[in-house]
Amino acid sequence: MSDMNLPPELSDIPDAVALPKRRRSLQLVWIIPILAAIIGASLAVKSYLQRGPVITITFKTGEGLEPGKTKIKYKDVEIGLVKGIAIARDRSHVIVSAELTRESKGLLVEDTRFWVVRARISGGSISGLGTLLGGSYIGVDAGISKTKTPQLAYKGLERPPTVTMDRPGRQFVLHAANIGSLDIGSPVYYRRIQVGEVIAYELDKDGKGVTLKTFINEPYDQYVKSTTLFWHASGIDVSLDASGVKVNTESITSILMGGISFQTPDESRSAAPATPDSTFVLFDNRDEALKRPDTVIETYVLVFKESVRGLLVGAPVDLRGVTVGEVTKINVELDPVRKEFSMPVEVQFYPERLRARYRNVSDRAKYTDSKALMNSIIENGFRAQLRSGNLLTGQLYVALDLFPNAPHAKMNWSKNPPEFPTIPTSLEQLQATLVRIAQKIENLPLDDIAGDARKALQSLDTTLKSADKMVKQVDGAVVPEVKGALDDVRKTLDEFRKVLGGAKQTLAPDAPLQHDMRETMRELSRAAQSLRGLADYLDRNPEALIRGKKEVQP
Repeated sequence: MSDMNLPPELSDIPDAVALPKRRRSLQLVWIIPILAAIIGASLAVKSYLQRGPVITITFKTGEGLEPGKTKIKYKDVEIGLVKGIAIARDRSHVIVSAELTRESKGLLVEDTRFWVVRARISGGSISGLGTLLGGSYIGVDAGISKTKTPQLAYKGLERPPTVTMDRPGRQFVLHAANIGSLDIGSPVYYRRIQVGEVIAYELDKDGKGVTLKTFINEPYDQYVKSTTLFWHASGIDVSLDASGVKVNTESITSILMGGISFQTPDESRSAAPATPDSTFVLFDNRDEALKRPDTVIETYVLVFKESVRGLLVGAPVDLRGVTVGEVTKINVELDPVRKEFSMPVEVQFYPERLRARYRNVSDRAKYTDSKALMNSIIENGFRAQLRSGNLLTGQLYVALDLFPNAPHAKMNWSKNPPEFPTIPTSLEQLQATLVRIAQKIENLPLDDIAGDARKALQSLDTTLKSADKMVKQVDGAVVPEVKGALDDVRKTLDEFRKVLGGAKQTLAPDAPLQHDMRETMRELSRAAQSLRGLADYLDRNPEALIRGKKEVQP
């Protein structure tokens, strides 16, 4: 609008002029927050990228565990930290959440194990003493599973594992009737050298036995063959049987916390080593384990008339010092016809232990049958007899031997088990002999003998009276002459008394002869000491006979 067209009162107002649009500029005050946000974001991204896996571990209690303080270590190297501890909903356990490093991701496999390391005293070992100052921590045993998917939830062990996954050796399984004094950590011995230990045990599902897991270290695991025998070596093994008292133990450690021993029979040492997790039987003792495994076992019954007190189940059946069987059952029976008791003893007989020598092929074929062999030797007086194995304990055993004068007997194969013929013990035979002697004495005509003896005594009395009369006659005729002889004897005794007086003076302690005798004995004693010293010197230095005595250096 032109100034000419404006009214006079508006002509002095200046015209508005449009300015060009200016660009916005960043204020200096916003630079610092923006830089801080960028740094924080980069740290968060870096922390997220470097963050390791978060796992959960369940334990029965949270003893010794603190969030933010308790560390997780593998081979004493820190690989994580406990972040939190919570109680499970059913309040039966606690749940520990922990964060591990990225490098430890490869350790989280299916069979990895976690446990709380703290000071422990178990059996004869003490562990975890370092935690008394540094505090408890969670230990890790890396598993050997090759699964690619990592596991993030674990059930912690209540006690440290006895054997770690990377320990060289092999595991074996043992079955036993009872665990005895064994426990986790009990030693395993081979020829009295500790080569392994018990790592776990559990009761069988049927409740009739116990299953134990043992670990044998390298290189001793190569001595475990498929035929290896294991037995209890716990404490002190004391046995009392017909052969006496036996005491056996492996070591002081096995006395305190038990132990297991194993051995491979000599005839099977060339066998290949047993595969891992092979199963074996754990015997009660060494003698039971090393018994010869007999493939042929025959059962017989021995019927004894005498007492079997001292005979126990398990007593040996002995053939001239060689055990060929054992007692398995002892009974008592009443014969209703004879009204007497009998003691049937059931035994197991191992015929393979009787190594017969055959002179020709026909004999070999004849005695291949066990019945034919048994009938043949029974015809020659083969019998069973009870004998005392130990006078101290009074225990008995069954002895098999040949008795040529034994009454004729045959094997009764009709019974099940067959009845083997027996013969009374030597004591029973002695008692029977004494009874027969007593019976013969009882049958003697003692009354007639007593009458004859009475007549003989009367005749003797008459003879004595006659002799008395004769003595009186002799006394009157001979006594005067005897008195003269006694006077001569009295004179001789007086002379002998004088001789004794002189000898007494000679033998008195202060007599010159006694003094000379004592001096002589002293000289002989000193000479004997010198000869003894010379003999000792020659014994130490025999070369002195040739070279002479060495000079003593000043």
